[in-house]
Amino acid sequence: MLALFYIFIGVAIGVSFWQITRIMNFRGVIATDEDNTKQGRNALLFMAFLYAMMIYCLIYMNVIMLPESASIEGEHDDNLFNITFILIGVVQFAMQFLIFYFTYKYKGNKDRKAKFYADSHKLELIWTVTPAIVLVVLIGYGLWQWNNIMDLSDDDAIVIEVYSQQFRWEARYAGEDNTLGRGNVNFIQGINTMGVDMNDKNAQDDKQVTELYLPKGKKIHFKFRSQDVLHSAYMPHFRAQMNCVPGMVTEFGFTPKFTTDEMRQQSEVVAKTAGINKIRKAKGEDVYQFDYLLLCNKICGASHYSMQMKITVVEQDEYDKWISEQPTLATVIQ
Repeated sequence: MLALFYIFIGVAIGVSFWQITRIMNFRGVIATDEDNTKQGRNALLFMAFLYAMMIYCLIYMNVIMLPESASIEGEHDDNLFNITFILIGVVQFAMQFLIFYFTYKYKGNKDRKAKFYADSHKLELIWTVTPAIVLVVLIGYGLWQWNNIMDLSDDDAIVIEVYSQQFRWEARYAGEDNTLGRGNVNFIQGINTMGVDMNDKNAQDDKQVTELYLPKGKKIHFKFRSQDVLHSAYMPHFRAQMNCVPGMVTEFGFTPKFTTDEMRQQSEVVAKTAGINKIRKAKGEDVYQFDYLLLCNKICGASHYSMQMKITVVEQDEYDKWISEQPTLATVIQ
């Protein structure tokens, strides 16, 4: 494999030198009207090919996109993405047309002389101010959304600590008092794998789990710690991500909008699941069923890919039943 790589590099360098030599041989050569016409037509053909590829990607590659946001706060992320995508798409389509059409229309002609156009302060003002205004609006919306997902003022929010380590996740629910006990790596010992200070009275009713259960329609206040290296807690369907930094606590919050069962029934998820299972069936693999996942979005080591935790969103009564069945740290550790 390494030999093929070296061969590819050698061929690429050889082709580059060959192209440079050809360009240098063009010194003093003047393109004819026939050459200009040919290149102008090639520009139009390339424009048609480029548009065809863009339209194909927009229609047929849409299947790789995430479905509708599963959190209320994530709706604004989707809005911001869609607005930005539409603006860029319109500018892209318009500018590509102008570039290639003008290449054809104003191709070299021995009977036509190029016009020298120095500058236009009016045009410069337009193409400077317009993008500036658009960027201010988009950045302002983005900052508002950041403050929205970082708004942790809801006292009724469920407090959950997510603990990262190479190469797994653990979680701790705050218990009846909705206040987490202190945590530090110095307290890690035996089954106390999250380093909880059991002398802290707030830690007694905390509940440690290896799978997240979240109630639909309830604000969740996440706190993140890392035991070893920089990890990144990524919950793509909820449009949420936060770095887990050793020695400090980071946090964000969101409100689940769809239960896991409701998300499985959405048309986009059904189509994606069917496509995945078609591939898995051809390989003789087990059937896939959609689940929300907590992933690590930092390359944190050799087994980075395996850092996953299942997230199950349920109705409030089912969540209440589940959380009541989880043992407290006081009964497990002491």
